[in-house]
Amino acid sequence: MSKSDNDVVITGVGIVTCHGVGKEPHIALLSAADVEPPKVETERFKPYPVHPMPEIDWSQQIAKRGDQRQMENWQRLGVFAAGLALDDAGLKDNAEACATMDMIVAAGGGERDIKVDSLIVDEALKRNDRETLLNEKLTTELRPTLFLAQLSNLLAGNISIVHKVTGSSRTFMGEEAAGISAVETAYHRIRSGQSTHSLVGGAFVAERADIILLVEGIRAHATGSWHPLWQRSADNGGGMIMGSVGAFLVLESRANAEARGAHIYATIDAVEGDRGSRDDGKLEQRLERLSMLALDADPAQTLVFSGASGLVDPTARERDVIQKTFPGATLRGYGGVTGHGMEAQFPLGLALAALALDGDLRVPSFDSSLEQPMPAPANRAVVTTVGYTRGEGLAVLSLNA
Repeated sequence: MSKSDNDVVITGVGIVTCHGVGKEPHIALLSAADVEPPKVETERFKPYPVHPMPEIDWSQQIAKRGDQRQMENWQRLGVFAAGLALDDAGLKDNAEACATMDMIVAAGGGERDIKVDSLIVDEALKRNDRETLLNEKLTTELRPTLFLAQLSNLLAGNISIVHKVTGSSRTFMGEEAAGISAVETAYHRIRSGQSTHSLVGGAFVAERADIILLVEGIRAHATGSWHPLWQRSADNGGGMIMGSVGAFLVLESRANAEARGAHIYATIDAVEGDRGSRDDGKLEQRLERLSMLALDADPAQTLVFSGASGLVDPTARERDVIQKTFPGATLRGYGGVTGHGMEAQFPLGLALAALALDGDLRVPSFDSSLEQPMPAPANRAVVTTVGYTRGEGLAVLSLNA
């Protein structure tokens, strides 16, 4: 593929998962001879396992204690990962670049007041007029400031305050589809010449009783001990194991990156999201259509990072499409070792793919029951994310050769 000034390139990677903080532990994960059992917390939310947040020194990216205190964990994690990406791109202290930088964030709702939720449930067991009860408690028990502190666009607001990223700002909500839309929007703005550099990504904290309740509401969460991604079944709950993830990328036009001598990890050749009914083979039809974005890729030199959620049915269906569409490609289901990161899942996949391509890494099998050894480093990566209830996305990355 010929180069263009408006090619979209990745110049900064900010990543936090259960494996650690920053690029180094994740490069180690992607280059290990054998992957160690992932870090999983099985007791705190028993019977639901989660991939926990690592130890983080927040002051490394959020210097003021007052800023740290006024954020909930999901906001702190996002601001921290965004700072890592800016540092990695060499833009953290470039006031002019940050002042003109677009910011596109994928965010969920804020953390709930668990005490109030529990109070409502307990009281509802004693009364039949539950609609009246709910209105009573919502008007007397909730703090108004709780809502103000939990607005989804406050993640972007806090990034602006802490890191002085003050160009245009957009926030998408909608679980995995939000992360897909955030990346897709940044890509097309740069590709069309509307933007030259953008900070894009999201954050998700899995260690929340309200999130686990939300997922288990449709019987989607795995139970018991950890199982590899492709081996999960209805015998162990719904299959999903959530993970606390912060993932941000600095995307630039090739002209902007080269003009400042930035290191380019990879080029994003294409990205697209879609959604719709999954009945009657429609999920497969959409995934096959999205896969056409990588039509010219040589499967033998292609690494497919699947962001499958682990939910039993859609994960099996996605795997079948990948094996059919990219025969001979190396498949890696990264959510199996990081946990499923909801809004951050798609940016996380792009971050891992960029590190793998840039480092000429042979990525080890994350689940040896299905994933074959990688014969040689790849020159192309395909990143997928299939939302656990809706939304699909696919991106194609190539080496910056």
